[in-house]
Amino acid sequence: MDLGFTNVHVLVTGASGGIGACITRLLLLRYLYFALEHGARVTAQYHSKLGPLAEFVQKYPDSMNTLPADVTDEDSVRGLFAAAGKKWKQEVQVIILSHGLWFKDSDDLVDMVLSQWNRTMSVYLNGAFLVTREFLKYLRSPRQGFKPDMSKVSVVLIGSTCGEFGDEDHLDYACVSSALQVGFIRSLKHQIVKIAPAGRVNSVAPGWVNTESGKKIFEDKALRRRTLAATPLNRIAEPEDVAYQVLALASSTVSRQVTGTNVLIAGGIDGYVPPDPPDYKPKHKL
Repeated sequence: MDLGFTNVHVLVTGASGGIGACITRLLLLRYLYFALEHGARVTAQYHSKLGPLAEFVQKYPDSMNTLPADVTDEDSVRGLFAAAGKKWKQEVQVIILSHGLWFKDSDDLVDMVLSQWNRTMSVYLNGAFLVTREFLKYLRSPRQGFKPDMSKVSVVLIGSTCGEFGDEDHLDYACVSSALQVGFIRSLKHQIVKIAPAGRVNSVAPGWVNTESGKKIFEDKALRRRTLAATPLNRIAEPEDVAYQVLALASSTVSRQVTGTNVLIAGGIDGYVPPDPPDYKPKHKL
C-alpha cells in the first residue's frame, strides 16, 4: 500500500534508536513490504552516534539526510531545521518524535534526585516543545523556494503505556508520557490548523518493545512472565509493530481524519503490571 510519503520531507528524532531506526527504514520505502525506493525524504536526527543510519545513508543517498542535534538545546534545534531543508530545498512536512532516554533503575519519588527528574522532563517535554515549535515556525514562514505541501502536515509523538496506566518503577517517565499523549496532542491539534488547515497531531503509546534495551530488561524472567500474563495477545511488540502504526498515523492518505488521538500498542494490556508479592511462588516453570 502506498502511504503517500513519496517526496514528502519527514524529520525523525532519535532516529538511531531501535524504534526510530525502524521508522526511518520503512519511510524510505514507497510500498510497505516491498523494497522499492522513492519513498519519503528523511532527515534523521541523532544525538551522538549514527548506528544503523550509516547503512541507510549508503543505501538511499538521495533520500536520506542525517544531522546531529541536541533536542534539549534551543540553538541546536534551530540549527537542525535550518540545515534540514537545504538538501531538497523543501521544508519539513512531517515530524516523528521518537527521541528519549531510559533510567533502568529509577528511584521512587521519595529518593529521586532532582537532576534525574529534570533530565527526563528536558529530553521529553522540552525536546517535544522545541522541535515542534521550530517545525511550526518554518511551516508558517517557509524559505523562498522551500514551500511544503501543507496537505501532508503531520506530527506523531511516541509516548508509553505508562502514561496511560502509571508505572511504579518509572514515575518521571510516566509523567512525561501522560503530558505528551494527552495534554500536548489534544491542545496542539487546535493550534496546528491555524498554520496548516489539514495538519494533524497524534501519538502512540507502546508497551514493552523488543528493542536491544527491551531484550536486556526481559532477561528478568519474572517480569516477562507477569507482562505476558497480562497481555491478551501474549507477545512482546517488535519495533516494526510500533513503526507501522506511526507511519499509518503520519500518513495523510490513511489517517487524514485522525487527529488528537493516542493509539495504544500493547497487545491489549489493561493496566500496570505490579511486581510479585514477596511470598509469591509461580505455579509453572519459567
